[in-house]
Amino acid sequence: MITRKIKTELTQCAMEYPAVTILGPRQSGKTTLAKMTFPRHSYLSLEDPDVRKQAVDDPRGFLGSIDGGAILDEVQRTPQLLSYLQGIIDSDRRPGRFVLTGSHQPQVHQAISQSLAGRTAVLELLPFTVAEVRRYKQHPQDPFEWIHQGFYPGLHEHRLKSARFFRSYMATYIERDLRTLIQLKDLSQFETFLHLLAGRVGQLVNYASLAADTGVSATTIKNWISILKASYILFELPPWFANIRKRLVKSPKLYFADVGLAAWLLGLETPAQIQRDPLRGHLYENLLIMEVVKNLLNCGRRPQLHFFRDSNGNEVDLLVSAAGRSFTAVEIKSAATFHPEFIKGIEVFRKSVGENIPVDSRIWYSGTRKTTYEGVAVSNPLKHGFAV
Repeated sequence: MITRKIKTELTQCAMEYPAVTILGPRQSGKTTLAKMTFPRHSYLSLEDPDVRKQAVDDPRGFLGSIDGGAILDEVQRTPQLLSYLQGIIDSDRRPGRFVLTGSHQPQVHQAISQSLAGRTAVLELLPFTVAEVRRYKQHPQDPFEWIHQGFYPGLHEHRLKSARFFRSYMATYIERDLRTLIQLKDLSQFETFLHLLAGRVGQLVNYASLAADTGVSATTIKNWISILKASYILFELPPWFANIRKRLVKSPKLYFADVGLAAWLLGLETPAQIQRDPLRGHLYENLLIMEVVKNLLNCGRRPQLHFFRDSNGNEVDLLVSAAGRSFTAVEIKSAATFHPEFIKGIEVFRKSVGENIPVDSRIWYSGTRKTTYEGVAVSNPLKHGFAV
């Protein structure tokens, strides 16, 4: 297993806080990261029924029996344990004693806010980045191979077939996780909903349309999306708008935390099929936007990301904000050839924010040339880097 980029941030947090909490989707590598970073800590998985029963029946005795540091894996299974952990930490605030991992953000966050506020640092670990996958001898070469393969560590560590992996992943996720979060009366409806989401990746969310096509209420759709976001299956990109005259779109866009899952839900079985598919541009967006998200999270930075779109359809795919004082504006195109009209949305955005706010303008495409056009940097981030 390769060393994850987030390890540096995790180590630094463990030098400052009594506990560190690692959140992320199933199979993103949380357990492996914790064990590699803290090899001397004892390991206790709350997925294990015997361990979980002991933690629930006698939480004080369970925590009191821990000698030295400990990794408590999948703490969302026993969120009440964190209330008792508060007392243990308050009596001994040595840094780095406890490493917690969790897959369900709402449950863990609620427990942290109630019991561990100020006592734990919180990090989010998503699947591999492009740079991490490239440490393996065999790795994807072009963007459509990256999209097809996906980024979950098991895919690359064990050289698994992506279709088989995602089929198993979704079945396991639904059986083990979703049924504990929502009451699924009709599993087929939810599966239909997931396929519909994949077909609308990178597009404005229309709850009414999704509800009509799925056969449930718009309220149910919002609830399902909320749970998928909280479980790190979906990432929501909000629109940017400010007090300016132009009327701007206020609906968010949704992307999959792992683009490989989106491609599998669409039934795209090969990179060649992805390259020919009408949604190739949206899937390419998904790939690059989530790469930015992962790189920021791995450095311990909370992403301040948006997109821009006005009522005339002028759009910038990604805005990286520095507290509103400056922006990096990125337009994403899956084409291998640069065209001057690619910068139209960026020019509109520049005028919208005014001359007093700096805008670092970029075009990301799948070509090979790195150049500049009208003050806009043009590059292929898979070849030239993702720094924003």
